[in-house]
Amino acid sequence: QLQLVQSGGGLVQPGESLRLSCAASGFTLDYYTINWVRQAPGKEREGVSCINISGAGTDYADSVKGRFTISRDNAKNTVYLQMNNLKPDDTAAYYCAARGRDYRTHCTLEPRQGHYNYWGQGTQVTVSS
Repeated sequence: QLQLVQSGGGLVQPGESLRLSCAASGFTLDYYTINWVRQAPGKEREGVSCINISGAGTDYADSVKGRFTISRDNAKNTVYLQMNNLKPDDTAAYYCAARGRDYRTHCTLEPRQGHYNYWGQGTQVTVSS
């Protein structure tokens, strides 16, 4: 079965941290660009972060710059999103998505629809006092 499996969400207080994982099952992520997107009630879907195939090209939404870090570990076939100093506005369902055979040196936070080959199942992040 070819799929992306997510983990690491949960309920935390403001200022705390979470680490989301996105692991490929049945295929390798070596040749895929990975994006993290989130969907919160009453808000548009937002591109949070992305990482290109080499790992050298990354980008972040202005709302998370300085707090979130994306990384990839090809040996573990996994991409991570480290989320520090979480705020209530970070509350959302978070999804990872993969696009293959994109060898550009950068990535795009808000690609066109139909861009991705695979989606994760999503994980809920709730930041509340």
